[in-house]
Amino acid sequence: MANTVSLHRVIKANPEKVFRAFADPIAHSTWLPPYGFICTIEEMDFRVGGSFKMTFINFSTGNKHSFGGTYLEIKPNEFIKYSDRFDDPNLPGEITTTVWLNKVLCGTELKVLQEGIPEAIPAEMCYLGWQECLEKLIKLVEPDIPDA
Repeated sequence: MANTVSLHRVIKANPEKVFRAFADPIAHSTWLPPYGFICTIEEMDFRVGGSFKMTFINFSTGNKHSFGGTYLEIKPNEFIKYSDRFDDPNLPGEITTTVWLNKVLCGTELKVLQEGIPEAIPAEMCYLGWQECLEKLIKLVEPDIPDA
């Protein structure tokens, strides 16, 4: 489908650490926005049925895009599925994002499927944004920094 993106990465960190990057609001806000954006998280109740609300802010222009949704399924360290929608009526519809975490010999196999992207957002731009986000996620979770 034209309004769907699918990504796959192998990350040199265990599934618990990768899962925590999705579950912790501060960690989530550091890697989720693509380069050039910052993220504020107004609400994040990370549990099945819990909701979230966040805003991406274009650092160059100050323009904001707010969105929020609901956590549909969560299996710790293995699976996350959530729905969300933009506050902007020009970006209608519900997006569903599914994340699989699979323990592999060298860390975690990560798969992301995002469906229902509004037609006003070109899928290839969404894909590019996700690539940047996952690059930031990897830079967050791969370092193993011991406590001093």
